[in-house]
Amino acid sequence: MATIKFGGVDETVITREEFPLAKAREVLQDEVIAVIGYGVQGPGQALNLRDNGFNVIVGQRKNSSSWQKALNDGWVEGETLFTIEEAAERGTIIANLLSDAGQIAVWPTLKERLTPGKSLYFSHGFGITFHDHTSIVPPADIDVILAAPKGSGTSLRRLYLQGGGLNSSFAVYQDATGKAYEKAIAMGIGIGSGYLFETDFQKEVYSDLTGERGILMGALAGVIEAQYQVLRQRGHSPSEAFNETVEELTQSLVPLVGENGMDWMFSNCSVTAQRGALDWKGRFKEATLPVLNELYDSVASGAEAERTIQRGTTPGYRQELEAELQELRESELWQTGARVRELRSVSK
Repeated sequence: MATIKFGGVDETVITREEFPLAKAREVLQDEVIAVIGYGVQGPGQALNLRDNGFNVIVGQRKNSSSWQKALNDGWVEGETLFTIEEAAERGTIIANLLSDAGQIAVWPTLKERLTPGKSLYFSHGFGITFHDHTSIVPPADIDVILAAPKGSGTSLRRLYLQGGGLNSSFAVYQDATGKAYEKAIAMGIGIGSGYLFETDFQKEVYSDLTGERGILMGALAGVIEAQYQVLRQRGHSPSEAFNETVEELTQSLVPLVGENGMDWMFSNCSVTAQRGALDWKGRFKEATLPVLNELYDSVASGAEAERTIQRGTTPGYRQELEAELQELRESELWQTGARVRELRSVSK
């Protein structure tokens, strides 16, 4: 475990070199990891753990689409694939990878099977941090740990198969056995993390909810829609507006920023683009800072959690959600995007 300075601040970081896979296997050699839920994070984490040589089983509602997906991925009913109840009974590390709403619904089932000495593992701090809303309060005689990949389960699996890994945060909420810290790190290494950085459950969920609603999804989608609208209203074609707004961003600039940093990007573009970006970035920062502070306050107050739970448990929410997504999908912006992606694949 190394202390590394990021922006002049010391942080604890664990790499695969200093905590190799062999050590992670040793730490968890007597554990049965029961991955509960096979939706967003479940498949990537379960498959990576299995391929890395850990003892993994999956718990999922029988005869659901996710149950069938697990069967298709090679999990065997009665051997490595069980109902949620049986998997939780068999597991010594209960990896609760259900959705936030799913975690609330299934918590009484899991809590009943969290006997002394077991471990409860999360990849999101939501349920524990907002326990006033979720009622997820673990027994005092179990370990409660977290490893949170900074990306989707799909990306976690894809990068693992390519020999890489998503960076993940890790945290210990409760250490009943004296081994929780090592278990959290071993789980992070086992799921295929690039490196691990330390946090706590509250900071994980605050940063996660802010990021999702901010630059990662909400703000990104909103700024894209705004620029596309401006270009279309000023007489540009759908293709030109989309390519200048989305295609160049996703296919050229973001990968290069990820590889080399924004300073490199500014140094390796035309003087016109460079000067314009530097002159205007401050305006965008000033415009968005108040919105992002308002967003963080809403997360920290619990308002975002409360709204998410209320909406997610409202009868008919799935239909409402599909209507919202359909409107997005059928907008001119994203219909143009679908056509551009088709042409991109044809031209390869």
